[in-house]
Amino acid sequence: MRWLSFFRTIHAKLIIIYVLLILVAMQLIGVYFVSSMKNSLTSNFTQDLQARAEMLSVLAEQDLNGSDGKMEEDSVESLRARVNNLFDFSGAEIQVLDASGKVLITSQGSHADYVGRKNTQTVVSRALQGIRDNEEYMVDEDNVRKKVVAKPVISQGKIVGAVYIAASMTELYDTMKRINNVFLSGMLIALALTAVLGVVLAHTITHPIKVMTRHATEVAEGKFDQQMPVFGDDEIGRLSVAFNYMTGRLREALSQNEEEKEKLSSILTNMSDGVVATDDNGRVILVNRRASAMLGVNENEMTGRHIAVLLGIDPEETEALYSGSSASTLLQLEPAGQDEPIVIRVTFTPIHRREFGITGTIAVLQDVTEQEEMETTRREFVANVSHELRTPLTTIRSYAEALDDGAMGEPQLAERFVGVIRNETERMIRLVTDLLHLSRLDSNEAPLRMQPADVMEMLDEVADRFSFQMKQKHIRSGMFVEQGIGKVVIDRDQIEQVLDNLMSNALKYTPEGGNIRIEARRNSEGMLSISVQDTGIGIPKKDLDRIFERFYRVDKARSRNMGGTGLGLSIAREIVKAHGGQIFLESEYGQGTCTTFTLPMLGEGREAQ
Repeated sequence: MRWLSFFRTIHAKLIIIYVLLILVAMQLIGVYFVSSMKNSLTSNFTQDLQARAEMLSVLAEQDLNGSDGKMEEDSVESLRARVNNLFDFSGAEIQVLDASGKVLITSQGSHADYVGRKNTQTVVSRALQGIRDNEEYMVDEDNVRKKVVAKPVISQGKIVGAVYIAASMTELYDTMKRINNVFLSGMLIALALTAVLGVVLAHTITHPIKVMTRHATEVAEGKFDQQMPVFGDDEIGRLSVAFNYMTGRLREALSQNEEEKEKLSSILTNMSDGVVATDDNGRVILVNRRASAMLGVNENEMTGRHIAVLLGIDPEETEALYSGSSASTLLQLEPAGQDEPIVIRVTFTPIHRREFGITGTIAVLQDVTEQEEMETTRREFVANVSHELRTPLTTIRSYAEALDDGAMGEPQLAERFVGVIRNETERMIRLVTDLLHLSRLDSNEAPLRMQPADVMEMLDEVADRFSFQMKQKHIRSGMFVEQGIGKVVIDRDQIEQVLDNLMSNALKYTPEGGNIRIEARRNSEGMLSISVQDTGIGIPKKDLDRIFERFYRVDKARSRNMGGTGLGLSIAREIVKAHGGQIFLESEYGQGTCTTFTLPMLGEGREAQ
């Protein structure tokens, strides 16, 4: 890790870059030099072979100019003497061929058996056709690279033979190898010297930077008395001078603004509410993050805007707030990025100066959305409870007065009145019981008794409890439990209450001859999904969003006549939420309703039978 951190430093980067530049430069020079040297040596070697072949072809012209292309014995010996004396050089084979391509003379004794045989190489064929520029590379059976040259022998405009020279290039490549070795050694020595020089050069650059970094860190920690040493009159020296000047100016500025900054920081940091400060013209000059979040406007965008425009307050009300005649006001805003509007209480406090009067205003913003919602909910709840209790109490009072006025003397009438009083009393008892249940759920005073429960068995029991009522209304029932769903860990009594409420609602609002179906499946999130689907009257779309509210009824008169309290779905939602699930409802008016709730799949399951 230490080596890795070293390679990330400027020191290491300068050395590496310096060495790489030298390496690349030497590589380019070396490639160019070696390539040029190789081309030069190869060209000279080829030209030498061409000159020798040309000279030999001229000397062989007289000996090959015999009748019918045949040579006398003394001509052959004379030509062999010329070849051995004038053209003998190491690693080369010289052949003289007649017009048919047969070898007449070869300079290598090991190839004496070639005499009298035809040389069928391409360069020989081209030479016998009169083409003078014939050369090629070849690798013999000993893996030796050779250069091959062939020249035609022409006498009196007629091709009487050819000269063939195959020279080994071993010495040429050995020379190139020695040159490469010398260049590589020189390059390694140069790189070593370059690395040493790079270290020295990098140190001269990075040492002032390290010193400056250390001083900058001390300045960041509040030590403004530190002075950066000046390392010369170059760029780094001028940077050191500028750094010292900056440190002095920063020390002066901070000392001047420290007191004001402490005041503002203390106010804004300790305020849990939003704070907006304006000048005497009502323009925003200071705002904290809380105010920016509440208004849904960026802090920079708020600065300079008029607070009346920012908050959407009428000019007359703004003037009253500025003057202090009105202390606060409630605003309903819809900040950007939030779906629901919020209610804000804005309290204005004018800033007074003895000689200039009001020089600005401090506006404190408090988010009272939750309090207002709770107050609204409380008022609605009290109104709903009062209404729900007043109706049966009024009925009981009316029938009690009728009994007191003489209805007791008529047995049949008295029995009917007493039955009405009993029904209304039972409805009030159910209402109070449901309210107490909801209260315990809201305050977490109804702990869940979690135990393994068989889903198939639980759904069978629920269907059995409502089978008699469904037979009376000729309603067909059905049930489906997906394979693999066995036991889940739940509070069975509470979940059965949810199912009873859903089945009761389905039974109430499904006409005779309809269908009710219960299904249990595993959804895509791995949770148990239980749904109760009916073919009843359905629910209008405008009522779907409020169907789980307490005391909310789609058809209030009909629901009350059927004995409903308007709390069943609210209780079901709270029970499902306590289990960590969700409940939702889908309905088409006139076509039916499907209520589904989900529960976590815990415990070991088994296949439903």
